[in-house]
This record gives sequence, structure tokens and C-alpha cells, in this order.
Amino acid sequence: MLRPWPAEDGALVRLRLVGGRVSPASLSALGEVARRYGDGDVHLTGRANLQLRGLPSGPDGALPAEVVEAVEATGLLPSRTHELARNLMVSPQTGLAGGRANLRPVATDLDERLRAAPDLAALPGRFLFVLDDGRGDLLDRTADLGLVALSARLAQLRVGSRRWGDVVPLTKAAQFLVVLAQRFLVAAGTGPDAPWHVDELALPLSEPFPLGGEAPAPSGPLPHGPVPGGLHVAAPDGVLDPDLVTRLASYERELVVTPWRGVLVPDPEETR
Repeated sequence: MLRPWPAEDGALVRLRLVGGRVSPASLSALGEVARRYGDGDVHLTGRANLQLRGLPSGPDGALPAEVVEAVEATGLLPSRTHELARNLMVSPQTGLAGGRANLRPVATDLDERLRAAPDLAALPGRFLFVLDDGRGDLLDRTADLGLVALSARLAQLRVGSRRWGDVVPLTKAAQFLVVLAQRFLVAAGTGPDAPWHVDELALPLSEPFPLGGEAPAPSGPLPHGPVPGGLHVAAPDGVLDPDLVTRLASYERELVVTPWRGVLVPDPEETR
């Protein structure tokens, strides 16, 4: 957040979400920040995060303090030091419908452990954790680290986009992923030529294992419209304009930004 990207229409900043989850209040507040300081819209990213565009910046490229304070007030910037490292993509319907396990607690645990480890603030901004709850919706996504749920209690670790690691208890999965992330930093080293991704390392981070036979096949993207567990609202061109932000916030329940230019609105009975 504190390192905006320069663009033709002004500074651009990304707000990382834990598995795409965002409260209506935070989304509404972010929409107000976009209206006051940016281009008026809230933008979705392909990693199920949020983005603001057209923001002002000073000669050094930094955002004005009042903009940073306004974003912090939304509750979407829990850590200034670790913001770039918090890239966690999770099956959007997890805990709502389908899947082999509810990965929401795992994602929350992982985010907390990332923010609690000072060294992990050095993870590259494009480093991505991908957690598939066993339905296969994220199995074909490029990843640095992650997992796929094999059952309600077990998951197989993902170590890079093409390699698989050991099978571990879901209750300890976040701990294993943090250790692997720390190993990555040691293996990558520092300097302008340091790798940004696990796939770029010369040697594997851990002993490779074949993908378990219980693993699902890739299932493809979540369609827009009514889906098990809720309503997947399309965001045309990945943009939430002020009217769409107001509509989504009116549902008054936690929303889930998806990697497919949409926002999942859970059924009321699924949020009790």
C-alpha cells in the first residue's frame, strides 16, 4: 500500500484481502476514498484483491498522508510493513458451499503468521499463496506456495506451480507454509537478480511428492449469477462503480471478491 505504482491516470495502490473477504462497511468506505481521492471506482484484480486508481502522489511518488490515513480507516490495511507480502488466494465458496474443507480458518491463520514474522515482510510483491479447498477451482492457477485439501482434515502442500509437497494436517498447514516461505527468502537471497518466484529457484524448496490420488481435477472459473452458497455478481471489466459498491454494501454481510471479475454475495443462511 505504501509503495504506489505510477500510472498514466495517477498513482495505483492494491489492498490485499484474506481470501477475497471484505466487509460491506470496508467496501463502502473504500468507495468513498475512491470518490474523494481517486477515479471514483473500486477495481478488482485477478488475484481477488482490490485496487484504487487515479490517486495523487508527491514528487517522491508517495501518497499524501491524508490518503494513507483514509485507506487505513477502512480497515483494509492491517500492516504497513507486510502489505506487499499478503497475497492469499482462496477458493471463494469455501465455508459456504461444497469443497472438502473450510479453508477460511487456514487463510486467517496464514495471514496472521505472515504478519507476525518480521523476515516475511521481504517477500516479493508478486509472491502468491493459493489455497484450493478440494473443489479444483484454483488448482490450475500459477502459485508460489499453497495447498489443496484432500479431506476435511488433510491437505497436500503446493511448492511452486508444478511441484507438490507433503501431506499435512490442515490445522498445521499455515505453519508449514510460513516455514517454506522463509526457506524461499534464504534460497532466493538479495540483490537485483534475486528470484521473485519459487519456480525460478535453481533447487526445489522441499522434497517433491506426486499429487495425491484424492486430489480433484481443475474445475474452472465460478460462473456469474446464482451459484451454490450465494450470488456471484459480475463486475464489468473488473470495475465496481459507485452504484455497484452501494448495491453490494446493501447486502449487509461479508462479501468475497473472486479472481473472475466478480463478488460473491453469500446466501443469508450461510452467514449465520
